[in-house]
Amino acid sequence: RLAAVLQGVDSNFHTDLFLPLLERVSEVVGRPYDSAGPEGMSYRVLADHARSVAFLLADGVFPSNEGRGNVLRRILRRAVRHAWLMDRREPTLVAVVEAVIDTMADVYPELEARREHLLRTTLGEEERFLATIEGGLERFEEFVGAAGSEGTISGEDAFRLYDTFGFPLDLTQVMARERGWTVDEAAFKALLEEQKARSRADRAASSAAMEGEEDLSDWTVVSDAEQEFVGYETTGSETPVLAARRDGDRLHLILARNPFYLESGGQVSDRGEVSGEGWRMDVENVRRVEGYTAVSGPVEGTQPEAWADRVLRARVLDAERHDTARNHTATHLLHAALRNRLGTHVVQRGSLVAPDRLRFDFAHDAPLTDEERAEIEADVNRGIWDDHRVTTRQMALDDAVAAGAMALFSENYGDRVRVVEVPGVSMELCGGTHVRHTGEIGLFRIVGESGVAAGVRRIEALTGPEAFRHLTDIQGQLEAAASTLRTRPENLIRRAEQLLEEKAQLEGLIQELRSTGGGGEDVVAEETLETATGARILVRAVQLAARDADDARAWGDAFLEGGGGVAVVAAHFPDGKTTLFSFVSDDVIGRGVRADAVVRGVAERVGGRGGGRPHMAQAGIPDADRAPEALAGVVEVVRGIASETEG
Repeated sequence: RLAAVLQGVDSNFHTDLFLPLLERVSEVVGRPYDSAGPEGMSYRVLADHARSVAFLLADGVFPSNEGRGNVLRRILRRAVRHAWLMDRREPTLVAVVEAVIDTMADVYPELEARREHLLRTTLGEEERFLATIEGGLERFEEFVGAAGSEGTISGEDAFRLYDTFGFPLDLTQVMARERGWTVDEAAFKALLEEQKARSRADRAASSAAMEGEEDLSDWTVVSDAEQEFVGYETTGSETPVLAARRDGDRLHLILARNPFYLESGGQVSDRGEVSGEGWRMDVENVRRVEGYTAVSGPVEGTQPEAWADRVLRARVLDAERHDTARNHTATHLLHAALRNRLGTHVVQRGSLVAPDRLRFDFAHDAPLTDEERAEIEADVNRGIWDDHRVTTRQMALDDAVAAGAMALFSENYGDRVRVVEVPGVSMELCGGTHVRHTGEIGLFRIVGESGVAAGVRRIEALTGPEAFRHLTDIQGQLEAAASTLRTRPENLIRRAEQLLEEKAQLEGLIQELRSTGGGGEDVVAEETLETATGARILVRAVQLAARDADDARAWGDAFLEGGGGVAVVAAHFPDGKTTLFSFVSDDVIGRGVRADAVVRGVAERVGGRGGGRPHMAQAGIPDADRAPEALAGVVEVVRGIASETEG
């Protein structure tokens, strides 16, 4: 407002902060800005929303259906809708966002630093919404028409626009208000809350099923002492039991000193064993029971029921734990490499860390190029081979974030957090298990990259022994392929190129052979007829060994291109069938002799029928052995047709 007063203009939008953006809108839509005109508000919405979109994206917010990302998506879609009102059916906002960058990057350098990300993301969101907006607007018109004289869009209809076409409530309200209508906001919110409640219930049920959430009502409780997780320091412990339950041949235990990691943060639960005097249990499941971590599995041997004062031996499978730790630390290196190569808009959207593989979902709106993929893989391996020390420490949440630790906005953190750091490379809030030095990871290999949702990509990768096994398998396949092609692996590419060249040559030869019937052409009769008017017509009867109808047609094309006339071909196919084909050139058609008339006349001699076009026709004959008899009448049939035409 101060700027508007100092610059002597009547609106904030007419200051030098907005004029360049309004001018860019004018350039894109091809009409000058008229502040008092009916489109004036749409110009101002595009200018204002372009600023919001640019700065939200630059601050690391990514379009989504939740939280801040949903706010960004709603702003962006409202702008797209106003461009639609100005008859724009292609992306418009992206050009105005570019103008924001051009005019404000000198003061806000992060806009220029993230230019490509800002423009690519805006364009992608515009294109996605434009793909659905037309159907949504049509449906809106249907709702308005069906609402009669009440002047209210029902909550159900508004929710359908939201759920099916991605129209936020405020967008529907704006559209309704322009018609002098209202929207049943209360009903809409009730339906939305029902949907959220169903979603929460589904997540809770899924979580409970996954974690085996239960209480201790049917357990034998030995002690109410606190449970200690010792899995960060060791994979084995000697420990008393806090509670136990027997279920047939399965045993369920809550250990005082528990080394087993419970699935969390994408890292899968540990496996291992618990044993006592005369018995052992394979740990197949780790779950949450009333705030404790419980382990369970089938038990072998004589297992006593008196748990007090019993000390058991618990051990995690060391090899699996180490492989899992390799993959978890590798996800941190991968996250850092992605942000380094693609931009700081990249944030984790999900992960799976298992002993045999890792999966990492991240915010990004385009597939990785081959170059990007290679660079990211190289960055991760460089981090491995530099053998950085991996450190962990407990910190206050605010201190950790201030120090630069990456936090996931989808996670709920306490006041104290665990920070995992690869100095100079990565710092994240994480409760998982990790290697002590990055060199322990050994090797990192990306094996897949794909899209899983709008604006979310997924990388699948292997580390350590699995990565080595993968490369060994590929080497084996290369050697097998080289052996099949009778060359060495290092010459495989050149050998493949040679085979492709030979294939192209052979295809050319095959095409030549097909044009002559594959070498199986037998001319039964050939005669040049002279009609009553003195016209001369070449007539040829041929038996042809053909692979299929395309062979016969190729022969006919070659005949017509070679001078033409009339040709009737008995094409004999490998399945024992014979089909008659007739071919007639333009000059002969001009004299009234057509291919369909010729093939009908020839086929009728042996009980066949057919038809087609003036240049090419075909007919079936009941008995393939009578093909020579049919061909014997070709000249007579053509002479008769020519005579009738001239007469």
